Amino acid sequence: MEVIHKIGRRKTAVARVYLSDGKGNITVNDRDLNNYFPTATLQYKVKQAFALTNTEDNYDVKVNVYGGGITGQAEAIRLALSRALCEIDEENRTALKPEGLLTRDPRMVERKKFGQKKARKKFQFSKR
Repeated sequence: MEVIHKIGRRKTAVARVYLSDGKGNITVNDRDLNNYFPTATLQYKVKQAFALTNTEDNYDVKVNVYGGGITGQAEAIRLALSRALCEIDEENRTALKPEGLLTRDPRMVERKKFGQKKARKKFQFSKR
């Protein structure tokens, strides 16, 4: 099997995933997954696509991720991994699609408007 390259995005985080046959090693920015994502929740999010398709120890993953915070980065990696698993086997799509792992989350930070304090918040109004 050749190396499969996919991209996942979430807010301002961008993850490039390289998937190849292996023993289940996941490397994020040249660091081990458990060192890069210290909490169990974030580690679960990254491994969720493998858990749903029962392929936990079948592939080695190398990830380059930048931008955003750690939660956005974890979800960007999850999207990229889901896309890569669908390219390997189209049957994986039936397991991943109902869980929402193939949907790009479109929510972004709303821009700040001029004449206002933030995106929606206004300066204090004074009648007199």
